[in-house]
Amino acid sequence: MSARGPSLPSVARALASVLALAAPMAARAQDPPAPAPDWAVHLAATDVLQWHPAFRSAFQGRNSLGARQNAANTVGASLFAGARPWRGAQIWFDLDMNQGFAPGNTEGVAGYVNGEGAKVGHHSPYFRPQRLFLRQTFELGGGEHEVDPDLMELGGATAGNRLVLTIGKFSLTDVMDDNKYAHDPMNDFLNWAVIDTGTWDYAADAWGFSYGGAAEWYQGAWTLRGAVMDLSTVPNDAHLTPWFGQFQLDGEIERRQHWLGREGKLRLLVFATRGRMGRFVDAIRLARATGEPADTALVRHYRTRLGVALDVEQPVSADAGLFLRAGWDQGQYEPYEYADIDETVAGGGSLAGTKWGRKHDTVALALVVNGISKAHQAYLNAGGLGILVGDGRLPHPGPEAVVEAYYSLALIRAVHLTLDSQTIVDPAYNRDRGPVEVLGLRLHGQW
Repeated sequence: MSARGPSLPSVARALASVLALAAPMAARAQDPPAPAPDWAVHLAATDVLQWHPAFRSAFQGRNSLGARQNAANTVGASLFAGARPWRGAQIWFDLDMNQGFAPGNTEGVAGYVNGEGAKVGHHSPYFRPQRLFLRQTFELGGGEHEVDPDLMELGGATAGNRLVLTIGKFSLTDVMDDNKYAHDPMNDFLNWAVIDTGTWDYAADAWGFSYGGAAEWYQGAWTLRGAVMDLSTVPNDAHLTPWFGQFQLDGEIERRQHWLGREGKLRLLVFATRGRMGRFVDAIRLARATGEPADTALVRHYRTRLGVALDVEQPVSADAGLFLRAGWDQGQYEPYEYADIDETVAGGGSLAGTKWGRKHDTVALALVVNGISKAHQAYLNAGGLGILVGDGRLPHPGPEAVVEAYYSLALIRAVHLTLDSQTIVDPAYNRDRGPVEVLGLRLHGQW
């Protein structure tokens, strides 16, 4: 008996059945992606333990890093809550907890070693609401752009060309001087002059936050940003000036370009600080007349302090990228908020661990060189104190150099343990002290 194949009607019926089953699946596959959530709550917690051995020190002063071996620990946690009250708007609130002291109680090095350490340390935990702001996006066309969700971003589709306004209490570092490879002390580098441009004296209280507003205009490959923010009452203070009696203007232009077949970013930032600041030569002149140490607090007048910063990030492969930062500001006036740095150059690279089977791990290296003006050197040599530095005298000044390397090990996707090493040559620009080796362990979780 010969074999017979299936009849044409039976094949047609089978094909029709398959198409009937596949049609709903195809329809679902063509459905638009699920809309971004209208609210989110995130928790981030970081513990940083740092230790340095004893180091060479011919002398030390009030703002010096202690020359004896020392260990220090800081613990921080942040609760972020965000909601989308209407189209294009997001409201975010951030409650922070801090405890502990960074090495030297955040003094002794211009490019300070712990970006997670608040300038206001305390033995017991304390809580502060740090951010409360409204962000409104106005879409201007230019095709669709997808924004990834993050700690303070609900994400979702928006226009490629758009205007974004932020108003309330936040950190200027939330908006400007961003860098994919060096900007987040919870996850990448710890040194202050690496995570932000060291000369960018951005308006903030002692925790790094201020009131004000910022605008961002995205147009094609360009973004233009501007901000006005409130200054603290006096340099490096915990309280902000009422009614913007002292303030800072910031502007940044960003260009997205393709090098090596990958999109990188170039940013140029300028700032103008308007507040009561002391001029170094005036403080030195008064000190010579009185026989007392130089003190800019005694010669403060309402002045303008200018600065500029360059920020570059460039991926070189799917797993590796390079960054560069450089900055300059007027070295005749005292820094107001951030760090005692008048000129800086920082660069480095970051590599994910894909090639050794650890794609969520990261190894990175950075070098930063900081400097101050001749007037600034003379002020420190006359016994003056800065925001972070002041060894009582400075007879042999030199550039401060920092080499930082870290390896971030993913224990699980949301929890990383990082081994960090920082070598500081001529800390606080003082060739009579150091070098200092600061070793650190950082445990960070983010949900």
